[in-house]
Parts: sequence; C-alpha cells; structure tokens
Amino acid sequence: MTESLARAGPSETTAVVTYDAGVRTVHDDRVAGEEPLEIRVRAGAASKTIAITMRTPGNDFELAAGFLFAEGVIAGIDDVREMTYCLDGSVDDEQQYNIVNVDLARPTLPDMVALERHFTTTSACGVCGRATLEALHERGVPVVTSALSVAPTVIVGMPESLRARQRVFATTGGLHAAALFDAHGTLRTVREDIGRHNALDKLIGAALIERKLPLAENVVLVSGRTSYELVQKTIAAGIPVLCGVSAPSSLAVALARDFGVTLVGFLRGLRFNVYAHEERIVA
Repeated sequence: MTESLARAGPSETTAVVTYDAGVRTVHDDRVAGEEPLEIRVRAGAASKTIAITMRTPGNDFELAAGFLFAEGVIAGIDDVREMTYCLDGSVDDEQQYNIVNVDLARPTLPDMVALERHFTTTSACGVCGRATLEALHERGVPVVTSALSVAPTVIVGMPESLRARQRVFATTGGLHAAALFDAHGTLRTVREDIGRHNALDKLIGAALIERKLPLAENVVLVSGRTSYELVQKTIAAGIPVLCGVSAPSSLAVALARDFGVTLVGFLRGLRFNVYAHEERIVA
C-alpha cells in the first residue's frame, strides 16, 4: 500500500506582496496545499463514495484508512484488500491523485447509512449531535480502559516538541497537526493537514496500517480545539489521553466522560484544564 504523489504536494510557492512599515516588497512565499480528496470504497462490482474532504495532499492512504476505521466501516487493516489512486482514463488527469479507491476484503459493501453526513465535508469537523453519540454505543464501541498515567510536566512539554516537528507548518504557518506521544513525553509520530480531523485520521491510519492499534499506552496532542469528532477518533484508536491547545466543545466533553478518555484543553505554557477523567494525570 505504497503511495507516491505525482502532482500536488503539502505546500506550494506563490507570489506575495508584503507591506512592512509602509515599505512594499514582492517576493515568493510558501502556502499550505489544499485539494479535495474523494474516498471510495469498493467490494465486488459495487463502488460508493464515502466522503469528499478538503485536505493537504500527502499520506492520503493513511487518511482514508484512518477515516474508515474511526467510522466503523473497517475493523482493522485486514478488512482492506488494496488502496489505490484512481488512475483510469475516465478521470481528469488533475483529479486522479485526488481519488482514493479502498477495495474491501469482502464480496459486498457494508451498510453505511450512518456515513451519509460525511458525503461532502470540509477541513473543519462535520455536523454531529447527541444522536451520533448514542450511535457509538449502538455500534458497540468500547470504553477506553487504559491504566496509563501521565505527569503534568510531561503534558506541558508536548506542544514545544510538536512545534519542533511541524515541518510544513514551519514553512507555511497554515497547518494543523496531530502528534502521538508515549507516557514519558517522547514524540512518536506527527501528521499535518489543513484539517484537524484529517491530521488525526492520518495519524491513526498510519498506526492501523502498521498494525499498532489500539494505542492504549499513548497520548495524542492536536494543535487546535477538540471537537466531538476528534474525541470519537481517539476512542476508536483506544487512546486514553487527548490534549488540545485550545478549547473543547460541550459534546466533546460529554463523549470523553462517557467513553473514558482523559480530555485536556487550553494546553498553553505551564497551564492546562482537565475536562474528563483527571485520574490519569498523576504528579
């Protein structure tokens, strides 16, 4: 399941005019890449578009795998026979690397009514509500029961470690990131994208493809606010601690409390808030 982008990359060069103290200069700058990605699932002779999302090109197979896993379409990487770009002649050349085909290891497509809300999404998180929270219970998604504990000193050190590894952000200033740490604060994996949920899908998809799920001994840090969808994906991956540098939503807090996730927000400097399951924060 290797991938190689033949066209768009994570950033592009563009001309920009800068005014600094009234002095005008023209120069080149780097901006974050943004293009649509269509995720199609196929089984037998059937094919269905699951989602169309705006993303930063790169790690597209991880994004597709992580998304399908978090939404319950696949239970593991063994449910996937192959992932490919759509390179046939029926697709315009400029869009071929914007479509990922996921061939399932089953004869027919699964029931995916619950995914209709994702048919068209953006780089922001999709619309969801209490009914979707209840749907997780109906899906049989397990509560996170990891005995992991993390020191406050480890948590406050994670943002600086993440910033040092945000390669594309350093050149564009326009990307979110998701990072996986162990209990000692060692950074294991980083993925970047214009969308918070895309970055986390790529992170989880990488672990899925490498058969490292569940991530019960890890902490995940996201660069923005923590939404319902980010908590949902964290639960699916079995990650016990989710940290964000900004605020959580009310539904994110409710979901974290229901499913055993330690939820940290406003992680800035030496300060942070704990909104759910503080018992894992141990001095």
